Amino acid sequence: GRRQVRNVLYMGVLAAIRARKSPFQTTYARLVAAGKPPKLAIAAVMRKMIVILNAMVRDDAPFNA
Repeated sequence: GRRQVRNVLYMGVLAAIRARKSPFQTTYARLVAAGKPPKLAIAAVMRKMIVILNAMVRDDAPFNA
């Protein structure tokens, strides 16, 4: 994919994973606990973030955890 977008998503996901009580952190923890490699779990959370951001733009709605 596009390098700049991928870099921004990666850094955003790392920050979201470290945040407490974040839906992204719980998804990451669940995937790693299931035995997935950390990089794969980060990529899955990046996809989840893209899906949520696209829905927010589509519905013109703020983020609602």
